[in-house]
Order: sequence, then C-alpha cells, then structure tokens
Amino acid sequence: MSTSPSQQWVSELAAWAIDPAILEGVAESPYTFCPELFRAEVLRPDGRAPESPLLAVARERLPAGGSVLDVGSGAGAASLPLAPPAARIVAVDSQPSMLDALVDAAREQRIDVTRVDGAWPDVADHVPACDVAVCAHVAYNVADLGGFALALAAHARRRVALELHAAHPWVDLAPLWQHFHHQPRPAGPTAGLAVAVLAEHGIAVQSREWQRAAPALHGELLATYVAYTCRRLCLPAERQPEVAAALTRHPPQPRRSVVLWWDT
Repeated sequence: MSTSPSQQWVSELAAWAIDPAILEGVAESPYTFCPELFRAEVLRPDGRAPESPLLAVARERLPAGGSVLDVGSGAGAASLPLAPPAARIVAVDSQPSMLDALVDAAREQRIDVTRVDGAWPDVADHVPACDVAVCAHVAYNVADLGGFALALAAHARRRVALELHAAHPWVDLAPLWQHFHHQPRPAGPTAGLAVAVLAEHGIAVQSREWQRAAPALHGELLATYVAYTCRRLCLPAERQPEVAAALTRHPPQPRRSVVLWWDT
C-alpha cells in the first residue's frame, strides 16, 4: 500500500521525537521558543525586520486599512511589518510570552492588535476573517498540515501566505545533538513534501525560495542564543559553556526558506 503525502509528513515529524530517557532529566521544555530571539527587530544585523518574500506576497493582496491574521505569530515578525498598509492584526499563538512581546511592540508602533491565545485551528471559531492570513515557520509543528491550511484559507478573504524552512528547522542542530547525545537525527520532512500535502487537500500553491541570513549574535543576544540552544539540546544550564564552545565549531548558518501562497 502506497503512503500518501500526509501520512509521510506525519511519519517524518514523528521521527523527531526525543528519547524519553533524555527528556526525563530536562528542567525546561526544549520546545518552548525564546521571544528575544524571535522579535522582528533583532532578526537582521541592522536591527530591522528582514524583507522576506512572505511580506511582499502578503502586501500584493492587502488593501490599505486592511486586516492580517497571523497564525503562530510569535513576536510578530510576519505581521508587524505589514502595518501599514494593514490597520489591524489578529495574532494567534499558543505561547503567551510570544504574544506579550508582539503586543508590546505593537503598542510602541501604535498598531491595533487583537491577541488570541491558543493553538490553531483549535481556536479558529473565535477568530474573525481577515483580508490576508500569514503563517511563518509553524508548519513543522503541525501534524495535520492539510487541515491546518484549510482553516487558514477559510479565514482569509484574499490570500494565504505561508513560510517554512526548506527542511525541518532542527536539521541544523544535528551535529550538536550527535556531539552531546551520540544519536543521529532525521533529515526531513521538507518544504517539497509540504507542497505535496497541500496539493492532496486541493490547494495549489505558488512558491518562492530565498535565503535568510544567519542571525548576528553578540553580547546579550549571544548569551540568550547559547542558553536557548542548551535547552533545545536538553542539557542543564551548567553545560552552557560546553554548548558555547560547540557553537564556535558549528555556528548558525544562513537558512533556505520557502514561501508558499494561494488566493482564496
């Protein structure tokens, strides 16, 4: 029996499950994101948000004074730069600290934001339709990618724009995982498989690939990145010096990202 793209997607995501013996000794979840590293203003060395093709694709269908739904919004890197022309952002995220960071940034920029705490599409019934829906770097956390995307389309009057790394974002962590835990890690899934999953659900996408520069890490931001990487590696905080040394041998690299979009 052949495996469908959706089944393959679920299988390849499941392969990333962390060894229970390693998780037993973890004080903090390796799956929690760090708002400081995901704020829109720290993603580029000049302090500005990177001009991802996601933003250009969203602007093409975003009217002046329009609205943006940002699912898995994080600290707002995919939506705050869209205001203007957007006059309103509806931000959905399951991590309150991320939404706190977005709301604080929006307040400073005098952007109207409605926050919705929760996971998509569980909270979809509580979210209004918007002109454009954006979703950046969430897909690899979603087992039912087809259902997730269909719910996005149902809440976007004009267009859905979705960005994801060309391959699972933890692939780059594999050398460090091998170094500290002596375990190999998977190589998938990929953005190509995501396209096949969406096609299986009747969604024909356009796509554009681009390369995101490696983050400029120094000072407090470097210390935050080391601590974050230590947590992702399921290591105690006292091993941060070892992680910092390993990062000098395996520093963050530019990442290939893929933007997918379709009109509704």
